This record gives sequence, structure tokens and C-alpha cells, in this order.
Amino acid sequence: MQALRTAATGMAAQELNVQVISNNIANINTTSYKKQTVAFQDLIYEHVRRVGAQASDQGTILPVGIDLGGGVKTVGTPRSMTQGTLSTTGNDLDMAITGEGFFKILMPDGTYQYTRDGTFQMDNQGRIVTAQGNPVQPTITIPNNSSGITVNAQGQVSVTAPGSTTSQIIGTIGLTRFINKGGLQPVGSNQYTDTPSSGPPQDGTANAEGYGSLTQGSLEQSNVDVVSEMSNLITAQRAYEMNSKVISAADQMMQTTTALFR
Repeated sequence: MQALRTAATGMAAQELNVQVISNNIANINTTSYKKQTVAFQDLIYEHVRRVGAQASDQGTILPVGIDLGGGVKTVGTPRSMTQGTLSTTGNDLDMAITGEGFFKILMPDGTYQYTRDGTFQMDNQGRIVTAQGNPVQPTITIPNNSSGITVNAQGQVSVTAPGSTTSQIIGTIGLTRFINKGGLQPVGSNQYTDTPSSGPPQDGTANAEGYGSLTQGSLEQSNVDVVSEMSNLITAQRAYEMNSKVISAADQMMQTTTALFR
């Protein structure tokens, strides 16, 4: 019975839906995490009677047809890149982006990855690095024994050298944007890589036209709305249950049909 296979596709789709929702909820406190949703499409149809076909020798046309759907399929898990709220931390090397752009990170193999997570540290060479120790680009090295680290909205990093009372700019943290940021490939650790879908990276300066600004001492929070996710979870659970009911009903109908031949 076709209903069994159709309902099975619905159960598989909702199982994946719950997996995405669970990942969103798990990352509700992950810095700069961007929530995902699931996009579904209906499967190919079996056209038992095609709408618009000739219905008689007199040339009458069928106003409606008989189309039996094959179920549902998952076509994507698009990521919402909307801005998360900012949370004040007070740490000098914590930075949040308001608006467009990603921090550019140099990886050990010489490639680049991109992140909105501004939880930065200073390594044993004085470089500003990620939690994994990878330097933020352009590489900025804070002189030994310097104090008063400040980062303005344009990404300019200033420090006060030992024996000095005035601060000096030692570098500028850049931002990178993409034509289609939803096309970035997540690789874990709050980082992404560019893909043909995202378009090539466009390096620029914070607070310039088309780029966001930086806020020192703050971090961007996850854009997950826990109330919406819980509502989506209940909806997915009910859809899963209804598809399982269809399978049970189809099974009972088949049992009834089989009993007629006994």
C-alpha cells in the first residue's frame, strides 16, 4: 500500500526536523551561533488521471485530475544569519560585530576560516588569537608589558607602551563579508569556510560602508529563540505521531483486506 511508504517519508522528515531543533536548543548559549531550519518539498506525483486530459469522444476536458503524492523530502537546512543580541563581558579582547561581516582566522594549514565569535585571547607571542590559538587577521601582536588595550568601532587596536602615557595604534582588525553568507559551510568551533555558493570573501574595514562595527568588551549571543524552538519541537512531534498513525491505519486496512480471502 502506497500510504505506508508515503507516511514513512513523513516520519523520516520529522526525525531530521527534530535533530535540527535539538541542535539549535543545544547551542542556545553558544556565542554567535546561528539557528537552522528545515526546508521540505513534496515528492514526485503519480498522475492516475491528468488534469486537462480529454474525458470523452465529445472533447470534454477533465477539470480535475487524480494525483497521488509520494510523500516528502528534505531539500536543505538553511541557516538564519540574523543578528544576535550583545552581551557585555568587560574583557578587553572580547569583540562583537554589529551588522555585516566575519572575523578572518588564519588556520595552521594556511587556509582561512570565518567566525562571528569574538572570544579572543592573547598567545605566548602576544598575538590576538581564537580559543584554538589561531591568529585573527590581520595578525596583531600586542607589545610585552603594554597596558590599556582598546579597540574602537573601526577595529583599530591601541595600547599604551611601558613608560608612556599616551596610547598608540598597533594594528586594525579587519572584517570579511560575503554576497551570500547563508552559503557558508559550518565546520564547527563557531567557524565557517567559504563555498561557491557564498561567493568569494570580500575583505574590508569595520564601520566602513557595507561592513558592521565592532564593540569591545561584548559578545554576540546565539539567535535561537527558545520559545519558538519548543513550539517547533511540539509541532514536529505531533507530525511524527500522525504519520505513525497513518502507518497503523494502513496496516489495519491491509489486515482487513487479507482477512476477506481467508
